[in-house]
Amino acid sequence: MNKTYELQVKIIKRVLVLLCGLIVIAFFASENPKPHILGYIFGGLIGILNFIHLGKTIEKAVTMNPGRAQGYTSSRYMLRYITTGIVIVVSLRADHLNGFATIIGLLLVKIAVFSTHLFDSKEYYKRIFKRREDNQ
Repeated sequence: MNKTYELQVKIIKRVLVLLCGLIVIAFFASENPKPHILGYIFGGLIGILNFIHLGKTIEKAVTMNPGRAQGYTSSRYMLRYITTGIVIVVSLRADHLNGFATIIGLLLVKIAVFSTHLFDSKEYYKRIFKRREDNQ
């Protein structure tokens, strides 16, 4: 397996863990949890699909010449942007989906990426807690 694929799988696993946690919280914290749960699932799955699509776009664009790669990535960016807009509009119009939960589901990939790089870097924490006197 290549390194990009392994990183994608790691991030998708974190998204799914976060998604399960949000579903459990919604189940216990809400009187009517179904719209929240469906919103989290809908947004989370679309976020994961957009993330996979982004990875495939980058892998393909790297092999193209710069001019063609710019047009290709711009068109794929607009496709993901339009998809996200449609998902938000559908979730706001549908009675069985919670719009806020859908937006949180869409943001789970970003949260997972930030947490992956923030909490997995031991060197980062060593630099934070290192005393200034130790540098001299």
